Amino acid sequence: MRPSDVERVTVCEAVGRYTEMIRAKAATGALAASTAEVYIRDVHTFAELAGGEGVLDDLDGADVDEVLLRFAHKPDGRRRDGGPPAGAGPRQSGSSQARFLRSLSAFFRYAAVAGWVQLNPMEAVTLRPKVRGGLRAERRALTAEQADGLVGAARGLAEAAPDPARRRDQRTELRDALIVLLLAAVGPRVSELTRADVEDFYVNGGVRYWRIFGKGGRTRDVPLPGAVARVLEVYLAEGRRALDRGREPKALLLSWRGRRLARGDVQGVIDRVLERVDPRARRGVTPHGLRHTTATHLLAAATDMDAVRRVLGHSDLSTLGRYRDELPGELEAAMRVHPLLGRDDPG
Repeated sequence: MRPSDVERVTVCEAVGRYTEMIRAKAATGALAASTAEVYIRDVHTFAELAGGEGVLDDLDGADVDEVLLRFAHKPDGRRRDGGPPAGAGPRQSGSSQARFLRSLSAFFRYAAVAGWVQLNPMEAVTLRPKVRGGLRAERRALTAEQADGLVGAARGLAEAAPDPARRRDQRTELRDALIVLLLAAVGPRVSELTRADVEDFYVNGGVRYWRIFGKGGRTRDVPLPGAVARVLEVYLAEGRRALDRGREPKALLLSWRGRRLARGDVQGVIDRVLERVDPRARRGVTPHGLRHTTATHLLAAATDMDAVRRVLGHSDLSTLGRYRDELPGELEAAMRVHPLLGRDDPG
């Protein structure tokens, strides 16, 4: 589905239409009345927590994660005391959290079929229900070995000679390499990546910057690592020119038809690059997972937290906690270079 096919309805509008559909199913007996009541209550709670005036298609996995966390700490209306006091942990039971997640999954499946969202954000949600304790974050970040394999494959793809057997407008290697490198190095939201225009990339003081237009009308200027900037230059000079048919003069990333690349196509690009990675270091990953990977490895390298926040485009430092995954051996590595004791003697 191309972006032009998506109906940009607000969250409230989508919830209202979905509610009508659920009530119609209940009236015909296709859905139990008690089940319909739960679905309707949950999607209205979702609209309340997500902000009803926002456009549904603008929500990504991180936004849904935030809603799920807010729901977990929402007072339980079935109890007089509202559940545990604020700050004492989740106030909703684990079963209620899992039910709410199922309700949102059903809602977004319908939204995808109805054409209200181009990409189902539930596919990028990192919270999963557990038997006890409610929702828990699922590790999404690639390990250093896995990330190195993917980045190495992307760089190799950018340096490879074009396949003479393929038509000029089907040679997408440079574009695919650039997509993976931007996702891994900068960690943009997939919507920020596909909305990027050529003019958003500029040079200042010899450094190539990307002006990213993010959520809430906020912009951020992020410097690109040299290796990524070099691939960008080659893509603009050669790769994009091969795909350009004059239909999208501003868009950075083009499909082989010359249209702006759709959000739903980005996963396919990542999967193609993954096929070039050694199977021993290969692990499937989503665009949202690469955003987690960027945050995790920048923070593990002791990069200033506020700098990481600015790279990712978060308004609050506390949000970084959702993107910080544990890496194998990171505690041992941290203690080997303890700032108070100096680096251990390797012997």
